Amino acid sequence: MSLRACEAGVAIEANLSTFLYMPHFVYMLKCAGNRIYTGYAVDVEARFKQHVSGKGARFTKAFPPECILRTFELNSKEEALRLEARIKMLDRPHKELLVGLSGSDSADASGSTAAAESLVAQLMAGLSETLQETKARAKKARAKKGD
Repeated sequence: MSLRACEAGVAIEANLSTFLYMPHFVYMLKCAGNRIYTGYAVDVEARFKQHVSGKGARFTKAFPPECILRTFELNSKEEALRLEARIKMLDRPHKELLVGLSGSDSADASGSTAAAESLVAQLMAGLSETLQETKARAKKARAKKGD
């Protein structure tokens, strides 16, 4: 193998390595009508620009985004998609807590921060589990409640 081919191989390996360890993000946007949109992206800024230009999701075409409220960085696409799904299942007050829109009192701020951190911990728990591990954990929890 020539030096030139070797260099090309290193470049391909470096690009593949960058792709494999690329961070994945879940983001939350404030949209028109005081609505909150949650999505997944590898490049949040580029995705935000797509939403603003009307080339994003159907929701953001109807309710254009105003700003990025929060981002979460995850290690894999699977974890990010699971977190996105969990956030989308939350009710409005929990989403507001997650992005820091609730509890505007300074006296309430430390309590709402602790509640938000607790909520994040609950959402992040078990993201990397396989389906079998999730079922086993749920089975243990049910058995423990039955005791």
